[in-house]
Amino acid sequence: MAGVAITNAAELSSKDAAIADIGAWTARGEQNKLGAAFKAGFDTGLTLNEAKELVGQLYAYCGFPRALNAAATLMKVANESNPTEGSAASPFKTGYNALADGAANQTKLCGAPVKGAIFDFHPQLNEYLKAHLFGDVFARDNLDWRTRELVTIAALAARPETELQLKAHIAIGKVNGITDGQASEIVRRVQCPSDPKNLPADWSAIPVGEPNTAYARYFIGNSYLHRLTLEQVPAFGVTFEPGCRNNWHIHHAKTGGGQMLIVTAGEGYYQEWGKPARRIIKGDTVNIPANVKHWHGAAPNCWFQHIALEVPGTEPSNEWCEPVDDATYAKAVQKERK
Repeated sequence: MAGVAITNAAELSSKDAAIADIGAWTARGEQNKLGAAFKAGFDTGLTLNEAKELVGQLYAYCGFPRALNAAATLMKVANESNPTEGSAASPFKTGYNALADGAANQTKLCGAPVKGAIFDFHPQLNEYLKAHLFGDVFARDNLDWRTRELVTIAALAARPETELQLKAHIAIGKVNGITDGQASEIVRRVQCPSDPKNLPADWSAIPVGEPNTAYARYFIGNSYLHRLTLEQVPAFGVTFEPGCRNNWHIHHAKTGGGQMLIVTAGEGYYQEWGKPARRIIKGDTVNIPANVKHWHGAAPNCWFQHIALEVPGTEPSNEWCEPVDDATYAKAVQKERK
């Protein structure tokens, strides 16, 4: 989870959690999950006009196509659920100046005037931010600024290319009532869900699979197994929840043998006995020789998946050894991250 530290976070309220989910699934364009998030929001007291306001703001962070799709989903859910309508935004005061008043809103929202070389280089975007986003959108009064920042943080956390903007809005959120723990929990909820069903659809081309109950005793944490093929070279997709790792183990063979890992999603670690750990990410491969003691698993705050290929050999067998305890795991991860 690049650039954002995950801590023991203060829990979000159920309404805050639903709003975070609305931001994330709007940004990802997954309408079924977004519909469930709207329903959860209505169950926790979110009004229809508040939900409309969230979608209206998210066009600025997700683009019109995804906001329009989200509006269609909201309309469908609202017709089915009949939520409380709630208050609409008040009309702007007479003489409201979007550019001047938006600049004042931006300064108050951020805690200081916003400057930067990018705005000097591209003044058009600077004007759009002040006049439209902070003038026309953030000036609307049926959502408070804390809520607006909450949904923005969630939407930015859902996209891999918005790390800088995510950091900036976490800082802005803190100015407007979001605690460090709550910001951390929003990001964790979006990027590191507890349920693999809440991973984004494009997380991997390989299904997560079913709980790996047959080998659960050899893992710390939960893992999932998907059989790809048993023909020619047996291949399995293995998914690890954050912090999950398998025990030290050895792929024995008289000749040949061993294993190859191809990382398909997330971030994990591989370590051979007596050697430093190696961080591995999507696209990396690991060649594991026969008769070498090793372990592999997920990073602390990230789901991880690889394809495991069994290399043909004579008299192959697997030996499961001791667990990778917390101290060994923490040392391996910290050493690699330095």
